[in-house]
Amino acid sequence: MAPYLAAVRNYWALLPAIAVIVVLILVYAVPTLINPQWTSSIMALFRQHPVDPASTPEGTSAGTPEATSEQARREAGVLGPQQVKSRRMLAVALVLGALALIGFNVSLNREANGCYTAAKAFGAVDAAKDTKDPCINMIYGSFFGDGSGKSFEETQQPVPTYQLVKKNKPKYLKWIQNPPGYDVDLLVGTGMSCNLDLRVEEADDKITVLVDSTAPCPQESSVSLTAVKLKKPLGDRKIVTVDDKPMQEIHPDADSWPTVLKKLVTGG
Repeated sequence: MAPYLAAVRNYWALLPAIAVIVVLILVYAVPTLINPQWTSSIMALFRQHPVDPASTPEGTSAGTPEATSEQARREAGVLGPQQVKSRRMLAVALVLGALALIGFNVSLNREANGCYTAAKAFGAVDAAKDTKDPCINMIYGSFFGDGSGKSFEETQQPVPTYQLVKKNKPKYLKWIQNPPGYDVDLLVGTGMSCNLDLRVEEADDKITVLVDSTAPCPQESSVSLTAVKLKKPLGDRKIVTVDDKPMQEIHPDADSWPTVLKKLVTGG
């Protein structure tokens, strides 16, 4: 689903158009909800050509006093009870449509922010073409390596961060390419150039995560997430990297709705 939403995920780029649409809706809908006669009377002021009774289906009865009175009332913009009700219903529908439009785009922006936050937390660097849709370009599930195997190089490279999955169930995983499921224990992020050399080695007292390569991993604008299913529960085992240095546990995820709405209002 995510690739098809890429073109509209950047809420801030669409904000001017959305703001114009919402303002135009509210300019019509709010007065109509209060008193539909106001908007009808204002629109009647701009009518230049009164309706010719003879050209309408009701033209056959135009000679009666009741028909003449009804025609004059319509030309003056006076609404009947049924018209008042229908216009209020239309105004309610327009307001709900405006709220749905705002909610849909705020939701997309929330997801994009979550993907960007996660990619940065795992070590991705900014690149103009990638940050346009971070859920597609900056972070994705591993297509090749799975962390299995033994290390054999004389020196290895450290991996700084990891994320626990089972308790947190990060929402950004729903929007990235090739996402891992929630039935794994750990997520470890590396650049594509180091993904195949990632090793996760389990012992009774610790779990060691490293890149089995003599060359340091370069900084990249995208992160490949390797999902790790442990052979036995984590328990009180430490998660360390090269030289038994502790890894940092991170908790990236999508912003809450109040936070996104605050950014929308403040422009942050």
